[in-house]
Amino acid sequence: MSTARATDDVAETLLANARGGAGARRRARFHSLAVSGVRRLTDDAVEVTFAVPPELDDEYAFLPGQHVALRAHVEGEELRRSYSLCRPPTPGSISVAIKRDAGGRFSTWAQTGLGPGDRIDVMSPQGSFTSSLADLDGAHVAGIAAGSGITPIMALATVMLGRSTSSRFTLVYANRSSADVMFLDDLADLKDRYPTRLAVHHVFSREERAAPLLSGRLDDARIRGILSNVVLPDTVDEWFLCGPLELVDRCRTALTDAGVSREHVRFELFTTGAEGAARVSAAAPPQRPRADEPVRRIDLRLDGQSASVASPVHARETVLAAALRVRPDAPYSCSGGVCGTCRARLVDGAVTMDENYALEPDEIAAGYILTCQSRPTTERVVVDYDV
Repeated sequence: MSTARATDDVAETLLANARGGAGARRRARFHSLAVSGVRRLTDDAVEVTFAVPPELDDEYAFLPGQHVALRAHVEGEELRRSYSLCRPPTPGSISVAIKRDAGGRFSTWAQTGLGPGDRIDVMSPQGSFTSSLADLDGAHVAGIAAGSGITPIMALATVMLGRSTSSRFTLVYANRSSADVMFLDDLADLKDRYPTRLAVHHVFSREERAAPLLSGRLDDARIRGILSNVVLPDTVDEWFLCGPLELVDRCRTALTDAGVSREHVRFELFTTGAEGAARVSAAAPPQRPRADEPVRRIDLRLDGQSASVASPVHARETVLAAALRVRPDAPYSCSGGVCGTCRARLVDGAVTMDENYALEPDEIAAGYILTCQSRPTTERVVVDYDV
C-alpha cells in the first residue's frame, strides 16, 4: 500500500491547525471513518490507514506524536483502544500501527477482521507526546523505543528531519529480533533519505548483534552503556521515550543521573505493566445506592450541558464510571491513566487519583484530573470536560 505525502505547504498548514487545537486541548470526538488500507508490518503487526473526508480535515489535524482512540463492536461488546499516529500529517488520511497483544481482543480482531472498506469510530487526535522545540535548526533529538513504541517516534522523526536541513535524530530501538522490527523498510528509507542526520541503533534481546552493547535486554547497565557510548546526553536537545512502564522508568532514571533535566524528556507508555488492570465499560451495570447509605454527588459539564449522578460511597466508583450512566458519550479510551482522553477539570470538591501517566505537572496544578482514575472523597464533586 502506498501512502501519499503531503506537500510542504499543506503539511505546514496541518501542523499549524493541530498546534492551535492541541494548545487548547480540543474536545475529543468520535467520527466514523472508512479503512482505506491495511499493510502488514510484521507477523503480528499491521498499519491501518483511514480516509478522512475534507469536512473533517480540521478535526483530524494533529501533531507528530499524538494518538487516536478506536472504538469497535466485537462479538457484541464495545471495545476501545488508543493507538499512536505513525505518519506525518497528510491531507485526507491518518494511519496507526496495531500490534497483536497476547490475549488482546481488539488487536487480534484488527489483524484478522479489519479490511479496506470497513468503518469504525475514530476519535479526534489527542496527546502531549510532542516536541516543545520552537526551532529545529541544528537540534539533536533522540528517541528510545521498544516494540510498538516506535509508532509515534516514526512520525516525530520523519517530520523533524523533513522540517530542517540541519536537525539530527538518533533512535535506539529495542526488539526481540530483526523479525519483530516494525517499520523496518520505512526506517531504511528514512536512513537513505537522511544518511548523515539519522542514526538508528537496533537492540535485540534474542538475536546476536556485532556490538555486544546492542545484544540483550535494555536493562539498567545496557541503557547506561548506550548513554555513555552511543548517544551522549549532553549532545541531545530533547528526548522521547516510548515503551512499557519498566523500560521508560529505567531510561528516565538513567537520564536524570546523567544530568538531563526532566523538562527535556517526553515519555509515553503503551502499557503500565499492571496486572489485571480494570477497564471501564460503557455497558457496566449501574451502581444503585441503597436508600439508607451515603452517596457522592457528581456534577459534570460536557458539550455545554450539565448532568448529575449519585455514586454510592461503598462502590468507590471513579468519576468516569459514574458519569457514563448519565452521559454515555463521556470521553475515554484506555481507562488506565495513560492516554489522557478522559481529562477534565475539577471545579469543586476533592478526589484521589489512583494513577497518572498522562497529565503534566502544570495541568495537575491547574486542577485537571483523569476521570478514569479519580474517586470522589467529598460529598460533592464538580467536573468540567469543556474547559
